[in-house]
Amino acid sequence: MKRVLLSEELSQNTYPGRGIVVGKSADGSKAVTAYFIMGRSENSRNRVFVEAEDEGIRTQAFDPSKLEDPSLIIYAPVRVLGDNTIVTNGDQTDTVFDGMKAGKSFEESLRIRKFEPDGPNYTPRISARLHVAGGSFDFDMSILKSNEGDPDCTNRYTFSYDNPKAGEGRFIHTYMGDGNPLPSYEGEPTIVDIDGDIDSFTEMIWKNLNEDNKVSLFVRFIDIATGKYETRIVNKNN
Repeated sequence: MKRVLLSEELSQNTYPGRGIVVGKSADGSKAVTAYFIMGRSENSRNRVFVEAEDEGIRTQAFDPSKLEDPSLIIYAPVRVLGDNTIVTNGDQTDTVFDGMKAGKSFEESLRIRKFEPDGPNYTPRISARLHVAGGSFDFDMSILKSNEGDPDCTNRYTFSYDNPKAGEGRFIHTYMGDGNPLPSYEGEPTIVDIDGDIDSFTEMIWKNLNEDNKVSLFVRFIDIATGKYETRIVNKNN
């Protein structure tokens, strides 16, 4: 698979939906992750990311009076369990957190979950786990999706990456583009470039997301040697 520019992947897709990027900084010292959400409906756009008490983040309604159905839009996208940072596009963050806390693997924890019940789109559940410990970094990514739009079948794919290359990451998102119904992501997570420091990387992602549809962005750089991290949150609603 050819490595592509993340800026182009984002700018050329008006509606990738929700997306997760995981990789290693260009200087090889940081584990990098980014998570963004987009929305087409007023309910989906009425959100912001806020920091949570457990080193993660959560979504909340920007205007509570306009919140309609919270079931698929209010959740904790990021939680931290020891040396593991869990990033997902739904309440399966809690499923992975609880499963791993009980001794299950990332993949095992997700076996009880499936795609979102939002037919006809049946939005895939995308998830990632970053493991930073002892000066090393590895990560997993997962997608749970319907079988070509058939809600009676769930396809589960897990991708594991040991010792990722400096300046390289993987990008997975929920939709291949806009449409009705929305077409689910296909294939292995795309190889993308990871460049710059946390501020320039955050700016690049935010700038290249579709202006009409982007809602919120989370970026975290974790120092592989120490485990200390920096976080950036950008919300269209301020």
